[in-house]
Amino acid sequence: MADAPALTKGARPEPIKAIPVRHPGRWLAVAVLAVLAAMLVNSMITNPGFGWATVGEYLFSPQILNGLANTLVLTVLSMVIGIVGGVALAIMRLSPNPVLSSVSWTFIWLFRGTPLIAQLLFWNFLAALYPQLGVGIPFGPTFVAFDTNTLITPFLACLLGLGLNEAAYMAEIVRAGLQSVDSGQSEAAGALGMSRAQTLRRIVLPQAMRVIIPPTGNETISMLKNTSLVVVIGYFELLTSAQRIYANNFQTIPLLIVVAIWYLAVTSVMSVGQYYIERHYGRSNRPGAAGRMLSRVRHIQ
Repeated sequence: MADAPALTKGARPEPIKAIPVRHPGRWLAVAVLAVLAAMLVNSMITNPGFGWATVGEYLFSPQILNGLANTLVLTVLSMVIGIVGGVALAIMRLSPNPVLSSVSWTFIWLFRGTPLIAQLLFWNFLAALYPQLGVGIPFGPTFVAFDTNTLITPFLACLLGLGLNEAAYMAEIVRAGLQSVDSGQSEAAGALGMSRAQTLRRIVLPQAMRVIIPPTGNETISMLKNTSLVVVIGYFELLTSAQRIYANNFQTIPLLIVVAIWYLAVTSVMSVGQYYIERHYGRSNRPGAAGRMLSRVRHIQ
């Protein structure tokens, strides 16, 4: 076998002639998807059942916008209840006190194990169990009593059903986030003289947020869509407003498209906000972040 010609000093080797690998399967898949997409677009344009004129007519109608506003209010308030309740339940679940831990576990087990729609109906028909709700001495006289149907309005029933159900799920998310922080940091904070509450607020929670934020964003988007379930108790939100319109004009599909457009628009905005919040709290995951945090706390003490 002849030896390859030796390269002279300083001479450049010949460039490698790289031949790209062919992927005919990919091109075939792209072609099939392109044809299917063209068929879908053509169907959406030419099929009169979509009723795009009706969609444009009702997209910004006052009735739809009013339902959208109620949906957003329900989403925000229910998530506030869910997050606050979830943090409290997670701390109780991690408490060394067996009573607090058992109460938290029972709450989570009950509200995660029953359908949300059943919980909404339960709160709406609470008067069937307790016609009156009062304040007084336990097992003693009642000082002030209220009619349950007057006190538990459909709006309040929605908040109780959505918020308490969300609290059960947020409790597990927060608990996972708290447990993701290395226990050695809590011990180091305790050695600096910080109380358990100070350690939780200044050391554990800021780092746990990088684990808590992504699923919390998903839960917020899910909550936006779960508000459509309140139709079972007659509360006026986005889907209910569309149902009332197409019950009169029988334009069911166009009105459902209007609802879908608004849900997609709001969830898209939420997804962008979630991205920036995740990026902000993701800084605590960078190398040396924990040491810098403890250093700042040391200066505070």
